[in-house]
Amino acid sequence: MNLFKAMIVAAATAATVLANVQTTHPSKKAFSTLVENLGDEELDQAILGKSFFRIPWVEAPSATTARDGLGPLFNANTCTSCHPNNAYTNVFTSNNEVHRAMVVRLSIPSDNSVQHQTYERTMGFVPDVVYGTQLSINGTQNVPYEGKLNITYTPKEIVYPDGHKVVLRVPSYELIDLNYGDLPKDIRISVRKAPALVGLGWIEQLDDAAILANADAKDQNGDGIRGIPNFVYDIKKQKMVLGKYTYKASAPTLKQQIASAFHNDMSLTTTYFPHDNCTSTQQECLNAKKARDAIDVPDQRVDAIDFYLKNLKVPVSENKNPKGKVLFSQIGCASCHIPSFALKNNQKIEVFSDFLLHDMGEELSDGRSEFDATARHWRTTPLWGINSYKHTVGTQVEYLHDGRARSLEEAILWHGGEALKARNTFMNLSKEERNNLIEYLGEL
Repeated sequence: MNLFKAMIVAAATAATVLANVQTTHPSKKAFSTLVENLGDEELDQAILGKSFFRIPWVEAPSATTARDGLGPLFNANTCTSCHPNNAYTNVFTSNNEVHRAMVVRLSIPSDNSVQHQTYERTMGFVPDVVYGTQLSINGTQNVPYEGKLNITYTPKEIVYPDGHKVVLRVPSYELIDLNYGDLPKDIRISVRKAPALVGLGWIEQLDDAAILANADAKDQNGDGIRGIPNFVYDIKKQKMVLGKYTYKASAPTLKQQIASAFHNDMSLTTTYFPHDNCTSTQQECLNAKKARDAIDVPDQRVDAIDFYLKNLKVPVSENKNPKGKVLFSQIGCASCHIPSFALKNNQKIEVFSDFLLHDMGEELSDGRSEFDATARHWRTTPLWGINSYKHTVGTQVEYLHDGRARSLEEAILWHGGEALKARNTFMNLSKEERNNLIEYLGEL
């Protein structure tokens, strides 16, 4: 009887914990609601982090010393510019301009020199000599911005075995208005949309061993799925560790990813990246006025933002389509989008990812490697919170790393490589079955 009571108490406790970290219903604030039962000091820490996440940064020198240091080269002056409602934006603004959240990552092939090998070991890629790691679309006074991104689409018709037709849009990217000279012919351009900030606290609690247990680089079970981990450089630990964050799992911790975003998107210095994002050839950038303090965002503020983002609720699935759930597993989606994981505290969560890298085919290749991730490799995107995207984004939701897919169906049709078999199986389903599966995905 005592054991039975203990089991009841444990189950009730787990249910309470789960309720505290999940929102009940999808809403506009689904990704920006703090978990419950935070202590006073914890709540203060979260509010502080939220303020530095939302309030704009300004150019130095400024009377607003707590938030000066923006630039000299930057994309946005606040985190919410690219993550409104902690979600993501569409590719284009209401004025039909490319949104600032569409960032352009730059790299060049390695020449195997000592310097390039160091870059590859610590950054995962080799940055461009002139333009650096990411294109900056804005500059402070007397500092020319680097360039602008132009996006065009070519239609591609997909015909199902039953005659159903879907028109995909194939993106083409062009960098224009370059103010620091032409790019090298072998430049590698990867365009990525700032992702929704969902479940970041849970990702940190995932046990490395649980992720690695699903790796199968040699496809020993013969299912065609070859998930591999990405081991990346941890700046603070100064060693290689398992990557969990970003589209290619190239960041080891949320704090390092936050610092990377400050560096690349705003040129704000941290102890992770203590210098502005100017390259050695950009004299106006190098000569720009500096902030009063050497470090724009001290560790305490990075810690506060980290705490805020880790303590946001995750939308709970309200799925009412059991047929779609069965099909999700039957056609192979669950091989990579593993429905549930156990955290380090043994709490079970619905995540729909294995947090491993998979070859997604040539059509999704971005030509860029990051540590162990090749150009065709992408981390399996967690599917939690899909039911809230339409509420938080407010307009048509666009999927995949560059927003090329205008629906869940289009996102499925872009799957290639290891996911080609699952995509083809989906296309061979009846219309009713396809609708059931898409409805199931939309309610996750």
